[in-house]
Amino acid sequence: MASPLAVAHWFVQRLTNREVGEVVTHLRVQKLLYFAQAWHLLALERPLFNEDMQAWAHGPVVPSVFHALKEHGWQPLPLDGDSSGIDADSLEILEQVVDIYGDYTAKRLERMTHEEEPWIATRGDLAPEERCERPIPQQLIRDFYQRTYGDLEDVEEAPEVRH
Repeated sequence: MASPLAVAHWFVQRLTNREVGEVVTHLRVQKLLYFAQAWHLLALERPLFNEDMQAWAHGPVVPSVFHALKEHGWQPLPLDGDSSGIDADSLEILEQVVDIYGDYTAKRLERMTHEEEPWIATRGDLAPEERCERPIPQQLIRDFYQRTYGDLEDVEEAPEVRH
């Protein structure tokens, strides 16, 4: 099982192309972690990483990744992080997540997570900007993706992402 920080670094390394202005911010990587966890739970029926995501105001967040990368604020994340320890099946899911979500901006990804039941249900009746550290249950994420997309062997089998 991968560490969430290794997965975050993998996304940064995979999606950054400074020559054409493509960078990955902390907000963007957090949302990609959510979608990667969701598709991993659905396609492989096991978590990509064990740490629960929390339903923060700007969408799902992995707290350990937040604390490791918070010094960068809204700036592009550096390319020098360790992305080792991700197994081949997980890497295949991550590549498919990049194919589906990789071109979206951080704010678009945030809006997409705000439309999904796991984040909505976990936050409950909190005000939009109210602080929340409630964990989003992995089973809630998997069940939502199961109902929305059905059984998958492969993320590429998914019908068009409904956002």
